[in-house]
Amino acid sequence: MQDAANPTNAAHSPTAALRALWLAAGGAADALGAVTLTGAEPALPSSFAVGTAAQVSIAASVLASAEIGRLRSGVRQHVTVDMRHAAIEFRSERYLRVDGAPLPDPWDRIAGLYRCGDGGWVRIHTNFAHHRDGVLALLGCAHERDAVQRALGAWSALAFEAAASEAGLVVAALRSFEEWDAHPQGRADAALAALTIERIDVGGQDAPPQPLRAIATDAPALAGLRVLDLTRIIAGPVAGRALAAQGAEVLMITAAHLPAIATTVIDTGRGKRSAHLDLRRTEDRSTLVALLRDADVFVQGYRPGAIAGFGFAPEAVAALRPGIVVGSVSAYGHTGPWAGRRGFDSLVQTATGLNHAEAAAAGCPDEPRALPAQALDHATGYLLALGLQLALGRREAVGGSWQVRVALSRTARWLRGLGRVTDGLAAPDPGLADVADLVEGADSGFGRLTAVRHAGRLSATPPRWALPAMPLGSHAPRWASGGGAT
Repeated sequence: MQDAANPTNAAHSPTAALRALWLAAGGAADALGAVTLTGAEPALPSSFAVGTAAQVSIAASVLASAEIGRLRSGVRQHVTVDMRHAAIEFRSERYLRVDGAPLPDPWDRIAGLYRCGDGGWVRIHTNFAHHRDGVLALLGCAHERDAVQRALGAWSALAFEAAASEAGLVVAALRSFEEWDAHPQGRADAALAALTIERIDVGGQDAPPQPLRAIATDAPALAGLRVLDLTRIIAGPVAGRALAAQGAEVLMITAAHLPAIATTVIDTGRGKRSAHLDLRRTEDRSTLVALLRDADVFVQGYRPGAIAGFGFAPEAVAALRPGIVVGSVSAYGHTGPWAGRRGFDSLVQTATGLNHAEAAAAGCPDEPRALPAQALDHATGYLLALGLQLALGRREAVGGSWQVRVALSRTARWLRGLGRVTDGLAAPDPGLADVADLVEGADSGFGRLTAVRHAGRLSATPPRWALPAMPLGSHAPRWASGGGAT
């Protein structure tokens, strides 16, 4: 593995960070010799190694694709990832344009940070109407920032966080690293790696090894692999987009009644087909079962337990399709007291200490400061793609059905572990004109897109999204290809 520029102002070089991540996830050590990493920190204005996190997580995902391609074609490709490009991909939704125009601001006017009556801070997320209405009902105030601020003057930060969680809302109180590490959920996170890959116990009815169909040397590494993508917003959809870029057939499943954010639907929908199924309906659950029987990967990103409540827990999915790889992405993971809690990138940054530490580095400890990208979402998506592909390799080698779990809060801890960047906050904040060399044009079901290209490069089969982004529900809920990869 080559590291063209070793940043001395972060705790870990990208090369060391990739090696540690890859080996901890179970990747083969000899594969690392086929990777070149270029560029150096700071890639974005942050005291955290956001550029390193972007470069390493993307490189690991693409290296996993290369390894699957090697198994299927007999040819090992070289992986190259530039840090600047990777960091810009971590903000891909910011640079998206449709017919030359930016999309509407997805943030609700009361979303964001507020100081409470005890001097603490909370961040509220109200981009979805039911979350917004719940917060306003809890506070008993109007849909205006000043009204919310006045109402929160009667609350302590931790009390409001607890009351909002009890009501099923998405709110996080600001914590320092020390406070998060002492919190029961912080301790639960510390006991787990950034991603976990575990065999699903199906009661002795395990699947035999399932060799992947051989492919030509110029075919995409994941050609023929079928992925059911039941995720929304950024993290899970990024994983599906990464697999689609390497040739997987990704079918996104959502429902017409669920809220969505246009920017992320378009940005992460590249390369996928999109169908509607309402799992409250018996016939639609039956359709999903039929799709599952021919799938290689089933990934979901809803609140822990939500999809299982419709009959699609990992064990049930493995019983329906022995040899399946199941992926799950959540805010706070599957262990600890917050295992079922809702959350988004911005809130997890606040809860886990990142906003507090970034503010301190900026010399403004009294004003929480967000990272310059939704880095937890994007990194978690690529970590999930990494795990899913490594699990497919295990399925081929030893059989079984496998479960991959990732969580935004665990990714936050992994980012912390990459170290801090001296004077990183002084780095420029790139606008669209600054990244013109990293975007591409493409037609879509929304208009002509300008969007960030994939930063991970393979020497023989460069990544590409063969299908255009389309509005949700544009396709029938069926597989397009006649045969799978196994």
